[in-house]
Amino acid sequence: MPDLAAKIRTMKQADLGLSLTTKRTRKREFLAQMERVVPWAALVQLVEPHAPEGKKGRPPFPIETMLRVHFMQQWFTLSDPAMEEALHDMPLFREFASLGWDSRIPDESTILRFRHLLEKNKLTEQILATVNDVLRNKGLMLKAGTVVDATLISAASSTKNESGQRDPEMKQSKKGNNWYFGMKAHIGVDAESGLVHTVVGTSGNVSDVVVANDLLHGEEKVVFADAGYQGAHKRPGAKKGVTWHVARRPSSRKPVEQTGAVGRIIDEIEHLKASVRAKVEHPFRVIKRQFGHVKVRYRGLAKNTAQLETLFALANLWMARAKLMALDGKVRPMRAKTA
Repeated sequence: MPDLAAKIRTMKQADLGLSLTTKRTRKREFLAQMERVVPWAALVQLVEPHAPEGKKGRPPFPIETMLRVHFMQQWFTLSDPAMEEALHDMPLFREFASLGWDSRIPDESTILRFRHLLEKNKLTEQILATVNDVLRNKGLMLKAGTVVDATLISAASSTKNESGQRDPEMKQSKKGNNWYFGMKAHIGVDAESGLVHTVVGTSGNVSDVVVANDLLHGEEKVVFADAGYQGAHKRPGAKKGVTWHVARRPSSRKPVEQTGAVGRIIDEIEHLKASVRAKVEHPFRVIKRQFGHVKVRYRGLAKNTAQLETLFALANLWMARAKLMALDGKVRPMRAKTA
């Protein structure tokens, strides 16, 4: 069987009956970049042992085709039925998935079964690990420091559904003066690059500090966190030899620390902590703004956590895409601006 990447290149040169090259759209540019930075061969090798053999019935779609379809769902916030329709309607999506106009299209049931395959075999966690191995081997992820944080992902609070009740695994959480219903995505991020190495999903009412030590990979020496993680180093399971740099609450400062030289030094230290912690916001921005993931799609923590693991793996590739392409020699590295 010819290599799928070669097949895709051939298809790009083929006439599909529509003009696909009149404009370099943002979607086309985005998919072209993802084509180059996603480690397709390694991911296919990861999924292959768990894929059905297809000895009966119609032959299964290639694993890489299904991975490409699954990833497009994450990038463009598409449900299973919407993804099937998009493959029928959009030549760009068919091209990316290596599906010709004379070939059959994965229906929503096939797309659903592939997602269940990933969930059942806990492959989404391994997808994140595989992507990070690639990034680490290219020197884009270090192990000296970690930044931890969490974000709320809203869930539908309505009871107007088949079961007549809200998802029992989603809970309320108060932020400021507002209440939110849903889950939390807790992440551990490389302090140097801002790339995600650990993802934990919990109900919305779980305190951030409870999960803090589960977000460490075990080789870091320092951890940065906001004020909600006070006391993390004293929690059960806290790792020895790790220094926690947690933001101080303004209310905890003594009067002598609020003015004068001491106050200025403390402010500078807190500013330096904040400049490192800011990197943890970048992956959240990518999955929420770039990929549009602002609400949970499924019922239950396991399914939604699996999706988050895939989303953060893809977010890592998106954030590192320029460096990855530069390392591959396909684009010139960006030069630093001179004064």
